[in-house]
Amino acid sequence: MENLQIKDFLRFKFLSNISLSPDGMNLGFVVNSPNEEDNDYKSNIHIYSKDRGIFQLTSMEDGRSFIWKDNSTVIFPALRNKEDKKKKEDKKPLTVYNEISINGGEATKAFEIPLNISRIELIDDDNIIAVATFNKKYDGFNQLSETEQNDRLESIKEEEDYEVLDEIPFWSNGEGFTNKIRSRLYHINLKNDQITPITDEFTNVDHLALNPTKDKALLITSSFTDKLNLFSSLYQLDIGTLKCEKISPILDFNYSYANYLDNMIIFMGSDMKHFGINENPKIYITEDEGITYVKINDFDMSTWNSVGSDCRYGSNRMFKVDGKYLYFISTSGSSSNIQRISLDGKIENITNDIGSVDGFDIVNDNIFLVAMRELKIQEIYSLENGIETQITNFNSWLNNDRTLSVPENLHFINDGVSLTGWVMKPVGYLKGNKYPAILDIHGGPKTVYGSNYYHEMQVWANMGYFVFFMNPRGSDGNGNEFADIRGKYGTIDYDDLMLFTDKVLETYPCIDKFRIGVTGGSYGGFMTNWIIGHTNRFKAAASQRSISNWISFFGNSDIGYYFTKDQVGETPWSDFEKMWEHSPLKYANRVETPTLFIHSDEDYRCWIPEGLQMYVALKYHGVESRLVMFKGENHELSRSGKPKHRIRRLEEITKWFEKYLK
Repeated sequence: MENLQIKDFLRFKFLSNISLSPDGMNLGFVVNSPNEEDNDYKSNIHIYSKDRGIFQLTSMEDGRSFIWKDNSTVIFPALRNKEDKKKKEDKKPLTVYNEISINGGEATKAFEIPLNISRIELIDDDNIIAVATFNKKYDGFNQLSETEQNDRLESIKEEEDYEVLDEIPFWSNGEGFTNKIRSRLYHINLKNDQITPITDEFTNVDHLALNPTKDKALLITSSFTDKLNLFSSLYQLDIGTLKCEKISPILDFNYSYANYLDNMIIFMGSDMKHFGINENPKIYITEDEGITYVKINDFDMSTWNSVGSDCRYGSNRMFKVDGKYLYFISTSGSSSNIQRISLDGKIENITNDIGSVDGFDIVNDNIFLVAMRELKIQEIYSLENGIETQITNFNSWLNNDRTLSVPENLHFINDGVSLTGWVMKPVGYLKGNKYPAILDIHGGPKTVYGSNYYHEMQVWANMGYFVFFMNPRGSDGNGNEFADIRGKYGTIDYDDLMLFTDKVLETYPCIDKFRIGVTGGSYGGFMTNWIIGHTNRFKAAASQRSISNWISFFGNSDIGYYFTKDQVGETPWSDFEKMWEHSPLKYANRVETPTLFIHSDEDYRCWIPEGLQMYVALKYHGVESRLVMFKGENHELSRSGKPKHRIRRLEEITKWFEKYLK
């Protein structure tokens, strides 16, 4: 076996869009492959069936998503001729759908729609409802003549040097400037080429679910003109009349999911009154009119997968109604698994293994899932009688051909709270030798680390480092109270991380306490900034996509104005001093630790000024520091950035630690 290398990442296969055919007999999924030469990801649709095994369906590397038209045909968006590509290059709204039989043959153009569509649902052969981008600049564009369209495009092009802002948020991480841009619901009649908007131009459609007979749909929407608030609404659409009626059973409520279940509507959400914006949702049922509702479970766990990894690309299903149950993914402890709930509120575990379920689909009790188990990265598993069976081996070479370090659990108590961490020994570890070490801190803060594969950590272990990581208070997986650190950033979470470091050094005396580094991204970047201003125990630090100043973050992040108020508990006008007290920048004059900063210029979640302020402060005070800015990347650099950039990021951090820890 060979030592793991940074560039082994280029051989990984990331699995997304797992989806069963309507009869449950065929499974479709997308395989995404990093491509260093083109600095992008190549994606193709694959099919699995018990009779035919696994085979690749598309071959032009543009099959990034799809839906089933029927039991043997899939439809996927892709531009495959020069004319359509030219329209897109000219910035004309356009989505082209192709169809292909899983039984053989080439893909053919099925239909095109002059909208930039993010999701479609097929009602029948002629009718579609779709969620698409609405931009006021393009309002009425499809009704214009070709000459008028070209004139409009020229006018839009002349405005590209300007951004006019009159609402907040005005930009969004991964999307750019979003002022007056919404995700709007449309009805499309393919036979008549008729497009009818259903929601208005100020409303975002955040969720869409059809009933089994496809005559009704549920929408979760958020509407605003000046400032987006955190409450949403539940609507029901009559697809025959296109009448959309508000049925929100609870007002001043953040709806996170809704669907039809056995002649009732099941929905999830929170009023955020007890634990703020990170409060885990409760589960309710209501009838069509939404007049009365019943809370059917006091579930105190998240209804999503929050297990961190740097080995994913693309998205997967998190919820599915099948029969008399709603199936969903939940994170408990340091693992995520599938659970189901019935109308009587009973919740059952469907999977129980350690690791991460990244997505699933189920039809007639036939379940398939994308999961990371043990130190395996994503593979597809079938589930029968509670037993998972691995059916793909796209990434088996990693475990067969590379040396990996198995994380060892370390449990401890702080302030009467039980906490969990992990320690990875260096590959080739020899008792009696002294080794450097790296503390890695997760983002969120409401996410978790687990014992699953993490590429950067495995690379460092293969280079001779101990790597240790934990879930401090503020993390997910242990209920609302454990996750609630509002107004406490840099206090109890810092104590947990420092006590964990003490416990690691005590348990593993072969770690050289004078050669320890610390790193983390997002919340982990905030904590890295905080740590270097409060202790000199770390010899080097790498702060990634961080927050350094809550006061500036309030005004420059896409979530700043509500996240800061909720998590710190104040605004610059209610308690300036408290915001400054919890800002790492306040303590920059104490820093002695050489620090690398990693930021992306299109990261509108933790915008680059957050890194620049801390970097300038350290330089001003004579601390060795370096900032690497990635152009064209956003907050997701380490998880879905361009392949070359992901490699360069890890190389920069690794070289920094090599310089100071070895």
